Amino acid sequence: MASSMGSNDSSEMPSKKEELEPRRRDSDRPRGKLRKGMYILPSLFTTANIAAGFYAILQTIHGSMGETWHLDFAAKAIGFAVLFDGLDGRIARMTNTASDFGRELDSLADVIAFGVAPALLAWTWGFHLLPMTIAPDLRQKITELGSVACFAFLMAGASRLARFNIAKNPQPSNPGRPGKKYFVGMPIPAGAGVIAAVVHYAWGEPLTSWVTALSWLMMVVVVGYLMVSTWRFYSFKDIDFRSRHPFRLVVLFGVIGASIWFFSRPALFIIAILYMASGVLWRLQWIFHRKTPPAPPAYREASQTP
Repeated sequence: MASSMGSNDSSEMPSKKEELEPRRRDSDRPRGKLRKGMYILPSLFTTANIAAGFYAILQTIHGSMGETWHLDFAAKAIGFAVLFDGLDGRIARMTNTASDFGRELDSLADVIAFGVAPALLAWTWGFHLLPMTIAPDLRQKITELGSVACFAFLMAGASRLARFNIAKNPQPSNPGRPGKKYFVGMPIPAGAGVIAAVVHYAWGEPLTSWVTALSWLMMVVVVGYLMVSTWRFYSFKDIDFRSRHPFRLVVLFGVIGASIWFFSRPALFIIAILYMASGVLWRLQWIFHRKTPPAPPAYREASQTP
C-alpha cells in the first residue's frame, strides 16, 4: 500500500524540468520579439529611402522656371535617400539581420530613388526647361538627345543593381585588394548623388544655354557608363564603427559633417565630383602602370676565374 501510494504521488507531482520549461518559454518570448523588431529596423530605413525618392519625383514634376526651388528640394530628397540607403545596409550588417527580403526591397528602392528620380531630375533641369529663346529645332534636338541620355542613365543604374545582386564576389579588373573594400563600377547611389549635387549646387536654377546643356548631356552619359563599368570605387565597408578609431578619422568625419551642415552646396558638389573622379584616376593609374615596361634586371659583373 505504501509503495503504491508513493508511486501514485510521484507520478502526479510535476518534475523540476516540467516546471522550468514554461518559465524558459516565457523568458524567450521577449527576446524573440526583440529579434523580430531588429529585422524590421533596416526595412524602415529602406521605406524612408522609397519615400524620399517618391518625394523627389513629385518635386521634379512641379518644377518650373518660376518655381525652381522644387528642383532644389528634389535634389535634397535624393541626398537624404543616399543617407537612408547607407544606414539600412550598415544597420543590417551590424545587427546581423540581413535577409533576402531586405535585399530585394533595397534593390527596388534603389531603382526608384537612384534611378527614376535622378533621371527625371536630370532631364527636367538640364533639357526640358531650356529657354524658348534658343532656336526651336536646336532646342528640340537637345531635348530629345537629353531624354535618350537620361534613359541610358536609368538603364545603366538598373543593370548595375542587377549585376550587383547576382555577383557572389565581384573582382575588379584593375589591381588592388578586391572584395568588400571596392565596388565594381560606381554604385548607383553615388551616380544619383552626382546628379543631385550638381542641381543642388546650382540652387535648382535650370540651364539656360545649349552649350551647357550639351555638357550636361555628356556628364549624364559618363556617370551612366561609370556605373556599368568594371572600374573600382572605394566602398567604405572596411570601416568598422564598433571598433576604436584613430583621432584623425574622428576629426575628418567631424569636418565633413560640419562642412555639409554649413556649406551643403559646395561641400556636396566637391564630395560627389571627387568620388566620381577617384575611380577614373585609379583606372588611369592602372593603365599607365600596365603600359610601363618592367625594369631591367640589375647588372652583375661576371666573376673572373683565376
